Amino acid sequence: MKLGSGGSRALIRVLVADSNQTQSQLLSSALRRQHHIKVTCCRGEPAHCLEALRSIPVDVVVLGGDAFDRNRIVDTTRALHSAHPNLGIVLLLDSYDRHLVVNAMRAGARGLFYRAAQPFRALCRCISVVHQGQFWANTEQIGYIIDALSSNLPQCLVSAKGEPLLTEREGQIVNLVAGGLPNRNVAQLLGIKENTVKKALLRIYDKLGVSNRVEVVLYALTHRGNITPIDRVPEIPISLESAATLSALNRLGVSGKG
Repeated sequence: MKLGSGGSRALIRVLVADSNQTQSQLLSSALRRQHHIKVTCCRGEPAHCLEALRSIPVDVVVLGGDAFDRNRIVDTTRALHSAHPNLGIVLLLDSYDRHLVVNAMRAGARGLFYRAAQPFRALCRCISVVHQGQFWANTEQIGYIIDALSSNLPQCLVSAKGEPLLTEREGQIVNLVAGGLPNRNVAQLLGIKENTVKKALLRIYDKLGVSNRVEVVLYALTHRGNITPIDRVPEIPISLESAATLSALNRLGVSGKG
């Protein structure tokens, strides 16, 4: 989602929490030069963050720390999200892998900022996007999340004779609809038009003998035993402006059990 270019911006109250005091001071000084951001600092441990959150109003926490202490940053994220579910949490990452990305989103992170490859102005935009209730991640990180989701969803429904009821594309649509994605986000992920998704759903309704998307979901969930693997949902490149897509993905289970 693009930010408006005109008019005044809403004030964003940011808590910078980093175990590296030098980095914390440098980042805080840079953020304070942004007129729409009010900055407070604290150490990166959960106890210090929670204490700061009890004493001052905060919209977004920017959480950094030792690049090698990945468990700590995920644990801190989980503690902050548990105590303040509506808090926007941005993680500053020097490096990442599939495991860290998925666990961080499950823990409650809304922004994954890879500072080695993104400029400071992108961090300011990331903070604004998260403050709006959306999510920030790059294409590779979104791919990791889609992989994690698709591995837990029903993939291809078959008849009692073991014959596929749906085409491969229809099966992909059922996978995403069963996960809770609206038509717009299904279209974005598959690289097709939203109207194409609507027409495909009508064909799926007819094939499965159902009348709406809720019944499609129930059908898919009750026929888990009669499924066969097909190619997973493709990793469609998604721009940072498609934060609404990641927001929908998060509701599918990224914030659920690990």
